[in-house]
Amino acid sequence: MKCQKCTGTLKVHRSCRRVRLRCTLCNREYQIHEVAGDLDRETEQALEQYTTIIYD
Repeated sequence: MKCQKCTGTLKVHRSCRRVRLRCTLCNREYQIHEVAGDLDRETEQALEQYTTIIYD
């Protein structure tokens, strides 16, 4: 997945009880629901390892 702000790649980032997508270039973090409509299969597979994703 690509960042909506720049051309960086979004990677799954987990911290404490949160799962976010973080850009490898600009470090912007996205909540899952912000980019849910744009998830690619690779990102979906990475997120499948988490039983619950908490929205805050």
